[in-house]
Amino acid sequence: MKKKSKIYIAGHRGLVGSAIKRRLEQSGFLNIIVRTHAELDLINSRAVSNFFKKEKPEYVFLAAAKVGGILANENYPADFIFQNLQIQNNIIHNSYLNRVKKLLFLGSSCIYPRESPQPIKEEYLLTGPLEKTNDAYAIAKIAGIKMCQSYNQQYSTQFISVMPTNLYGPNDNFDLKSSHAFPAMLRKFHEAKIKNKKEVVIWGTGSPKREFLHVDDLADACLFLMQNYKQNKIVNIGTGKDLKIIELAQIFKKVVNFKGKIVKDKSKPDGTPRKLLDVSFLHKLGWKHKINLENGIKDTYEWFLKNRKRA
Repeated sequence: MKKKSKIYIAGHRGLVGSAIKRRLEQSGFLNIIVRTHAELDLINSRAVSNFFKKEKPEYVFLAAAKVGGILANENYPADFIFQNLQIQNNIIHNSYLNRVKKLLFLGSSCIYPRESPQPIKEEYLLTGPLEKTNDAYAIAKIAGIKMCQSYNQQYSTQFISVMPTNLYGPNDNFDLKSSHAFPAMLRKFHEAKIKNKKEVVIWGTGSPKREFLHVDDLADACLFLMQNYKQNKIVNIGTGKDLKIIELAQIFKKVVNFKGKIVKDKSKPDGTPRKLLDVSFLHKLGWKHKINLENGIKDTYEWFLKNRKRA
């Protein structure tokens, strides 16, 4: 990509898309195209077709998706599979039709089998059953990966797919009914602090292990791969380090300065026991994360305090 290349970011207001937009702007890219949902409904095939024909973007970052935590995935599986398939099909196919030079598709680490060996290598895709609490979302993302690879094989496109680990940072969704574990837990600790509560309840046993990557690191990796990567193999993006959910809660407690105790609600689901990505392939390509977890949590909490109404 050159500084004046026409770059379309699908999903520019979300956690990932907004970070990619910030990163591109910081690097001096001058011709970034964005559309809000009101301006362009990505589920509408005709609208997406007309947009691509008119704008003719040269590069596409496909960060638009319907996302949510365990509760949202369990309650709305039809929405997750339909909306994500529609968005992906529309953007990937129209990128081919309009000769987009390169597309980067954002997948998810939930595409891997529930019982994958740890850390999870890219080649473990489709080697076992998925986690049932989010299999509709995961299947949609797997379809997106296969679509990119199939178009590369049949049409010689350059559509690459990246699999981020659990993400956090500015512009996350802090709604307790639809958010992921990280923002939901941060909000719980903050509200418990300001209401002088004696305890914060976390879901499950606290024993599952998770890896967390600051979204600004993800955006940096996406720009790096868009500039330097051309293979058909999917690429994991993460830190290569994980911790127990209870340990994450303890960091939140420290950062927020909550004085009460942490209580586990073992009646709630844990989800996948462990999910740590093997990022050795990405390291060999020349990229590593820069933001450590505690500093990243402090940064996210500061953003939350300044943007509580929006968050």
